[in-house]
This record gives sequence, structure tokens and C-alpha cells, in this order.
Amino acid sequence: MPSKQHAGRASNTGVVLVAAHNRPDQGVCRPDVVESDGGARCPHFWPQPELRQDTLCDLGCGTAYVELREALDRLGLDDEALARRGVRLLRLALIYPLDADRIREFARGLREIVVVEEKRPFVESQIRDVLYDLAERPAVYGKNGPDGAGLIPPDGGLDADRLVKALARLLADRVGEEHVDLRDAVLKPRKPQINLLAPARTPYFCSGCPHNRSTVVPDGSIAASGIGCHVMTVFTDRGIGTTQMGGEGAMWVGAAPFSETGHMFQNLGDGTFFHSGSLAVRQAVAAGTSITFKILYNAAVAMTGGQQADGGADPAAITRMLHAEGVAKIVVVADDPSRYPRGTDWAPGVRVRHRDDLDAVQRELREIPGVTVLLYDQACAAETRRKRKRGLVPDPQTRVLINEAVCEGCGDCGTKSNCLSVEPVETEFGRKTQINQTSCNKDYSCVDGDCPSFVTVLPGTKVRAARTLPPIGELEEPGSRPESADVLLVGIGGTGVVTVNQVLATAALIDGRHARALDQTGLSQKAGAVVSHLRIGTAGPDRPGMVGAGGADAYLVFDSLAGTSEANLRRCAPDRTAAVVSTSEVPTGRMIVDTSASLPPSASLVKRIAERTRADRLVALDALALAERWFGATTTANFVVVGAAYQAGLLPLSAKAVEEALTLNGVQVEANIQAFRAGRRLVLEPESLDDAAAPAAQVAPRPLDSTASAAMDLVDASGVDGELARVLRIRVPDLAAYQNLALAERYLDAVLRVARAEEAAGAGGRRLAVAVARNLYKLMAYKDEYEVARLHLDPELARRVEEQFGPGSTVAYMLHPPLLRAVGVDRKIALGRTARPAFRALRAMRRLRGTPLDPFGATAQRRAERRLVTGYVAVLNELVAGLDAGAAGDGRHEAAVRIAELPDMIRGYEDVKTANIARYEESLRELLAAWRAERSPSRV
Repeated sequence: MPSKQHAGRASNTGVVLVAAHNRPDQGVCRPDVVESDGGARCPHFWPQPELRQDTLCDLGCGTAYVELREALDRLGLDDEALARRGVRLLRLALIYPLDADRIREFARGLREIVVVEEKRPFVESQIRDVLYDLAERPAVYGKNGPDGAGLIPPDGGLDADRLVKALARLLADRVGEEHVDLRDAVLKPRKPQINLLAPARTPYFCSGCPHNRSTVVPDGSIAASGIGCHVMTVFTDRGIGTTQMGGEGAMWVGAAPFSETGHMFQNLGDGTFFHSGSLAVRQAVAAGTSITFKILYNAAVAMTGGQQADGGADPAAITRMLHAEGVAKIVVVADDPSRYPRGTDWAPGVRVRHRDDLDAVQRELREIPGVTVLLYDQACAAETRRKRKRGLVPDPQTRVLINEAVCEGCGDCGTKSNCLSVEPVETEFGRKTQINQTSCNKDYSCVDGDCPSFVTVLPGTKVRAARTLPPIGELEEPGSRPESADVLLVGIGGTGVVTVNQVLATAALIDGRHARALDQTGLSQKAGAVVSHLRIGTAGPDRPGMVGAGGADAYLVFDSLAGTSEANLRRCAPDRTAAVVSTSEVPTGRMIVDTSASLPPSASLVKRIAERTRADRLVALDALALAERWFGATTTANFVVVGAAYQAGLLPLSAKAVEEALTLNGVQVEANIQAFRAGRRLVLEPESLDDAAAPAAQVAPRPLDSTASAAMDLVDASGVDGELARVLRIRVPDLAAYQNLALAERYLDAVLRVARAEEAAGAGGRRLAVAVARNLYKLMAYKDEYEVARLHLDPELARRVEEQFGPGSTVAYMLHPPLLRAVGVDRKIALGRTARPAFRALRAMRRLRGTPLDPFGATAQRRAERRLVTGYVAVLNELVAGLDAGAAGDGRHEAAVRIAELPDMIRGYEDVKTANIARYEESLRELLAAWRAERSPSRV
């Protein structure tokens, strides 16, 4: 790409492209322009032909210059072709004010000028004004072309893809279609791509983000967002819309007089408040509008990287400012009210409440006429995490763990905390929940979930041995490496995708290559899809960093869901792009609060990527699982993918440069280098790492007691095999331990009766019997006080605690006993060692379950749980009676399976479970009605 004067002459069909950029040290048409041959010669006018009567001039502005050069290259108009075809470029730096005299000199003899600039026609209008009085002036086009139709898009950014589409036909008409390459990917007709593999990976609040709780509003209220991290409420059910910075609440000021709704909450970030949002509060006060501004004070401009807010003030000063503006009522809500001692200089009447009182405070404020303010004070979770790593603030030692055996997977902890570290996990007993210890920011909101499965852990003084691979030395280099490559990297925000891009760009510079990197992060892409572009070798100083349509040589997919986005796949080409895909399943934000949401199968995601890339070179690996297995944490997973891409010969870099760049990065240097080498070795020797770094603690098979052994004998004597036998061998002994052998026999008899009826009906696969085996067990083994105690005493929990947090860890059980609920205590209590004797007593009392002596058996929920079992058995009897021979062929078998699987929706404890029981019974009535309606008279 030339950066200085070039020679050349225009043909009679010449085109002139003029672009302006934003670097004041380059490309300015200064007064020292040399005049020659009756025309103006600018040092940055390339090539420098004589100006002729029939010349077309095309003008572009800002970053449009580098995008324009990229578009021309893709159309086959490189430097030589531009000179030969008479296409001239002018690069402007100062776009206002334009030098009128020089523009007139430049335009003399031209026939047409096309202005390429982003957004509105700013330079285009100036050009028209400057040339208006000329007797002979060129036509000026830009946003519209010669035919009056749109030419240069006025919306969004102008990348090379959009400019290729805009200028291809215009250039072909003027320099000859035979001289323009019209085979570019964006010019090919495309069938609409419908991605049926929803959900999408949208941005979400960070783990422990204060907005997880602060943006919740009471039932019956509405809320609006503005500019800030809280704008992500538009992806949830917490907001009705957003507005521009400083306009927070303005729409309600205008709408309130015409609405039957008497009040609205308006979220307002502290950075926006200091910038211009204070004027929005002033406007609402002046208008007398009933609105509560929730000023979310997190002491950082978190949306764009955690900068300090200019003009910021502490919460006490903010309350005084608001009081001076005439706000009717101000309440401060904080995660730790104790940090404000007596004597804090609050405004008159200000109270400080704990964040647990948020709902009550909001209900109080919404009843007060006029403008009220709720100042929610809690530090940004991401910034707190960074400060903890740097030792600037204390790092709490207490960790949270979920006993998955007790967990019902109801999602209430996710609803309460809205935290991405509360992850769903599929287990033998259905969907459960676990805490991602790597991403957890120790906010502890998840503990508020109405569930006894949570335990808090104080790690032991002995540090557990870290699982790690044996050091990997030098490895065989890939057979070949490209000289240049356009690389597209796709992953999840906050997981280091941008860091990978920086490391690879640095490695390219170490190797003496050009590198242009571009990161599309938006919103800081909190857990949303991040896309990074890296152009190595071909991306000089005057080329854009973005990889164009069909232009990716390597596609590094750190998250397979984000990798299937059409916006990313359109940059791939089946005959060009080689992909390395991590198949790890990472929950989306929606899955945290919606138990019905799930990810598509990873195989279907990989298949979609393979269809749009070179399937013969695709490498797929579970990077998160491998990193956890090899290094004990997932933080190195991205460089496992990079190592695989390197060894597959996709990166024009040396391994030495990559490792030197990792050293310069200075974060987990040795671990990341080893992860890079492990990814390389995985491609070199796929089987070599299978048994490496296996989990330190191997779980020995549990010895069977006499009751469990007798239960297992029952299964063996039943004669079943396959998946049904596997399911029964797990559940029959567990039911015997849950209550007694008689309960296990009742369960087994019911399942076998269904299996025999299914076989008699000619339905293969025993899908109905397996569904019954899973769901009847779920209903029979309901988790009452006895069962929770038994499961918390299970040695498996102690093993997990020691494995994750080291020997000597101290455990406390977070419980909310019914007795405390009855006396009005609405929060859990932590019970340590003193809980274990009570657990042992309850475990021994499980024989009383369901008898007249059961002290818990008379509660409404226990009666409902017993009713569900008898009701489900009655439904099974009806299904068995209706499974005629050939039932599998007419859809009745499938309908029976759907009915048998319904109990899976019964999850949770207390009110959560009660609500789910109501949903189950409604669905059961609907499906049974359909089942009965399908019975033909001949079958009755």
C-alpha cells in the first residue's frame, strides 16, 4: 500500500477516489501543493494524472479510506490496475473546513465526483457548496448515485464488504466490466440463512454484578434503562426500553400525563449521572413527574472498561446534590451498610438500608408523589475481581458449593442471583446446578435461593495439589505454515478472546510481520459473543483490520454457539477457511433463569461450522474440559485451541514468537505456554494425552450393604438389559437406602409392568419404560427433611469439598428450617458441625416417613408429594391399558412417553415446588385429555 507520491496517468475513462482520514499528520492538502499542467498536484493524490474533462472523482472520509482501498483490491483494482484504468485516490485529513480554492482547482475538468463517507453527507455537502458557482462543474454523488438510488449507505459503519457492494457496478460501468473482478463473495446471490440452532449468545451481567439485583423491580412496576451495563435488561423481562445518554426518564416525563400507570422506575448509571443524567433528574423534578431514579453507583464506568467517572462524587455528596435539586425522597441501598459510620454527611432525611430490603424500599418509593431516588451502592464485580487479584482489596475466603444430590435444578438460585457462575449441569438424575468456581466473584446472592443444597466452605490451610500435565518440551513443527493469514476469532466476552488476539498480533510483530488486529466487543460484551479479527502479513498500515466476507483463512472458535452466528460464518468460505472449534458447552444467560432453555447438541453446532469451512481440515476439541483436566482450571482453554490451530498449520507465526508474546503478556505465563504446547501435541499425537493429568482423587466403588445388595439382586432377577437395566441398577438400591426394600420393590414392579406392556405393544427401544424408571423414581424419592439430611451426610460431598478446596476445609450448611419459617425468619442460617448430629438423627428417622408418627408428614407439601406418586401410578395404569399392539405406529406410544416424562418439570422446594406442581398438573390434564380423545371406539 503506497504511503507516498506515485506516478501515473489517467485514461479517458478515469475514476478519481478521494478519501479523508483522521490522522492530522498525513494526507493534508496543504498550501504548498504544486501546480502543474493546469491542474493541482497534491502529495497524497495518487496516482497523479493530468485532470481531464471526462474524469470521475470519488470522495471518501475517515476510516473509509483504508476500507475503500481494501474494497478496490477485492475488486481486482490494485495499485497497478488503478493506474492503468485511470482511477485516482485523494486522501483528505482535514474534512472541515475544506480549502475551497484547492477543491475548485482539483475539480477543474472533472465530470463526476463520488464522496465516500460514513453517516450523513458532511463532505459531500461541502463539495457541492464549494463547486456551486463554477460554470463547468462535475456532478457530485455520494449517498445517492447518478440514477438517484442509494449508493453509499448512510447507516452503520462503512467496511470493505459494504463498499464492494456499493461501488462494484459503478466502477464496472465506468472502467469496463472486464476490468473489475465481480466474483467477490458479497456480490454473489445468497440464500437466506435461517439459524434454527437458537438460542443466541447475547450479552449478560457479569458474575456477582450489582445490577443482577439492583435492576429487579416489584411486581406491578415497570422500569426503563439508559446507557450503562443495566441496558442489558433489554435481554430480560426487567425493562421496557432504553434511551440515549442523559435522556433517562425524559420519555416518561412526556408520557406520564397520558398514561394510566402512575409511576415508573428509571435505571441510571453513576457515570451517566455525572455526565448528563443529573439534568434528566432536574427535568423530572421541574415537570413534577412521579418517577424513581435508581442511580446504580458502582464506582466505575464498567461498560467500557472500568474507568473512573469524570466529575464523580461519593454517595453522600450525590444525596446532597439530589436534595438541592428538590428530590422528594432519597434512600441509599448498599450491600454493606456498615461501611457508612455514624456522622456520614448525608442529605437530610436519607436512610441507609441493606440490599436485602430492596423490594420493600422500592414499594415505599413508588407510592411517594414526585421524583424519588434509590441510590444502589455496590462496587462493580469485574473491577472488584481485578482489585482482588492485585491485592488492592481483601479477597473473601468463603466459597459456595452446591450439593448436587440435594439440588433439584429448579433455577431459583439463578433467579435470585441472576449470576452466570450458577451454571446448569446435566447429571444422571437430570438437570442440576453447580457453581463455576473459576468465574465466581463471591457475591453470595445465589445462597438466597430457596433450596437446602447450598453449603459454604472455608478452604483448608493445606493447599491441594494442583492437577497439571507433566511439562511438555519442544515439539515437532507443523509440516507447513502460510506466509500470511486472515484469522477470525470468536468466543465469549470476559474469557480472554481479546487477549488471545493481542498475543498473536504481538507474536506476528516479533516475527517481523505486519499485523492488524480489530476487536468487536460492544457493551464490553459481558458474556456475549466477542469477535476479533487478525490480519497477519497482508495487513499493512493502510489496510483495515476487519476480515471481509469469505476472507478468513483460519477460524478459531472458542465457543461453538457463537461460532454458528451467520454474521461470523459469512466471513468463512468452504474452499478457503480451516476451523478449529472448541465443543465445550457454556450456558447462556437465559439458561441461568429458565430451566427449559438448553443448548443445541454440540455435534449439530460443529456440523454447521463444517458446512461453511473446509471440513477436511476441521479440528474439534473440548477445550474447557481438557484445560480443567490438564491444569485444574479453565483459564488456559483458549491457548489449547491456539496450539491446535498452530500445529494444524493455520498460523503464519513461529512457536518461539507465540511463547515470547505469552511471556510479555505476563499473566499465567507458564500455564499458558504449557496449554499452547498441549494443544499442539493434541494434534500431533491425539492419543498421547488421553490419560494425562487425570483427576487426583479417584472415586472407589462403594461397597454395597445388605439392603443395597438385595435391591441389586431384584434388578438382576428381573431379566431386563440395556439402558433400562442401567437406570434401574442405579435407582433401585438408592430407593432402598432412601426408605426400605419394600419401596424399592414397589418401584421396580411398576416399571417392569410398563416394560412388559410396551414390549407387547411392539414398541422398540423401551423408551416409555426408561422414562417411567426415571420419573417415578423422582416422585418417590422426594427430598424431605430426612432425605436432605441423608444426602448432606453422604461421603461424596466430603470428597468433593476436599478435592476442590483442600483437606481441612470447614463446611457450613445453609438451611431455612420450616420452624424458622413459621416464626417469620425469612433468611437462611448457617449450621456448621452442630448440624451433623441433627442430620444423623433425621436420617435414622426416615423409617417414619409417611406413617402416622411422621412429624413432617402432615404438611401440605408432603401430602402433595405423596399424592403425586399415587396419581402418577394411576396414570401409568391408564397408559398401559391403552398401549395396544401397533401403538408405536400410530403415535400413541410417543404420546405416552411425553406423559411419562412430565414429572421432570416438578423441581425445587417450598413455594417454587408448589408452583411447579401446579404447572405439572395442568400439563398432565391437557395431555391426558388428548390421549383419551385419540382412543377410537374400536379400541375401547
